[in-house]
Parts: sequence; structure tokens; C-alpha cells
Amino acid sequence: MLEIFGFIAALFIGLLLGLMGGGGSIVTVPVLVYLMHYSPVVATGYSLFVVGSTSVVGASMYWKRGLIDFKTALSFGIPASIAVYLTRQFIIPAIPDKMFEIGSFHVTKSIFLMLLFAVILIMASMSMVKGRQRVEKAPGEQNIIQRSVLLQGVGIGFLTGMVGVGGGFMIVPALVILSGLSMKRAVGTSLLIIAANSLIGFLGDIFRSDIDWRFLLVFTVISIIGIFIGNFLSKKIPGEKLKKSFGWFVLIMGLYILLKEIWF
Repeated sequence: MLEIFGFIAALFIGLLLGLMGGGGSIVTVPVLVYLMHYSPVVATGYSLFVVGSTSVVGASMYWKRGLIDFKTALSFGIPASIAVYLTRQFIIPAIPDKMFEIGSFHVTKSIFLMLLFAVILIMASMSMVKGRQRVEKAPGEQNIIQRSVLLQGVGIGFLTGMVGVGGGFMIVPALVILSGLSMKRAVGTSLLIIAANSLIGFLGDIFRSDIDWRFLLVFTVISIIGIFIGNFLSKKIPGEKLKKSFGWFVLIMGLYILLKEIWF
């Protein structure tokens, strides 16, 4: 029964990516862990493939509508892609299965990844609920902004590799605020960056673990169907309004994961 809800959630993942250029990966990892019963390490890797593949389809739709800034995607995406690959290839395998103890509480690798994921969810929810505004760039600030884009790309790539999130909930506001893109153009550019980050990150897992390709491809196809629906609805529903409602949902989910991993 839980698996059925998991496949329904796959449709929702694609829907979110199509509507908002992010948010799908926030749902993917909890679905794979709590509904499909994969370990957090496997779930974060599978999430990269699902979100990356779905984002490729979504990015192609926005490209046809002329809503992708390729120059910004390269300046943001290259450092992010390098960071996510290195994280999956070297940092994740280096984390010990049993990390440390706090009294009687044993922090394992799986618990650590889920707690980190929960913290990121809570931070993302605050960003979604508060919203953001585009800022005007003074001429002397251009170099500072370019460095900020580079650093944000590296940071988002690291988090993508650690917890399997595409990072759209961080990329979209960064593109709006730092690069001055419109919301729709930021969403399209974000999908291209997410696709590159996620699929390059997944390459770090291919040769290190056995992959259930049958499940992964079915789950991904359902998610891709969802992004077609989300892309259609994005022409009728303002994504920014949906972000606030989804932000509250993400906050509740982050708190739930935090409590579950610590007390249950």
C-alpha cells in the first residue's frame, strides 16, 4: 500500500518541478526512504537520477519558450556540477557508518544524512514562505555578484551531493536576486542547472552500488508525466503563490523527519 502512495508521489514530484523549477527533490528523498524503504544513502542517489531526468524534460519545455539563460546556467552550473560529483564520489563514501554518540543516541551515517536533510527542508521552507524580491545591481557590484554566483554554485552542488536535492528552492531565488532574471526565466534556467547537477552527481553512484533500474525507470517515467502536467499548469497558475503554501508543507515535513530520526 505504501508503495502505491510512493508512485503517486512521483507524479507530484514532476508537478512541482514543472510549476516552480524546484521542490521536487524535497519530496523525493522522504518518499524513497519512508514509502519505498530504501536507505538514505541509496535514496539520495536515486533522487539525483529521478530529479535530473525529469528536469531535462522540463528544461526542454522552457527552452522552446525562450525561457532559459544559458550564460547564467553555465556560470552557476559548472561549479555546482563539479562540487556535486566530488561530493558523491569522495565525501559520501568517506563518511563512517557509525559516526558518534550523544549519550545513548547513536548517530549513524543514515541518521546524519536524514537530519541534514531535515535542516535543509526547514531552511528551504523559510525561504519559500518569506518570498524574495529582485534587487537592482549597482555598476561596482557586478564582480561581487559574479563571485556570489560562483560560491552559491559550489555550496548548492555540495548540498545536492550530500542529500540528493536538486537545489531548485535555492537556485531560483539566487537567479532572481543575483542575476536579475524574471521568475519564469529563473525557473527554466534552474531546471537546466538541476538536470546537470543531479545527473553528474548520479554518475558518482553508478560504479559503487547495485542499482534497481527497473524501479528507478518506472518511478522516473511517472515523474516525467507529472512535469508535463506542471508545465501546462505553470501557464495558468503563478508559481510564486504556490511557493508559500508549499513552504508550509515543507516546514511540517522537515520537523516530522527531525522528530522521527531523533525520537522514534
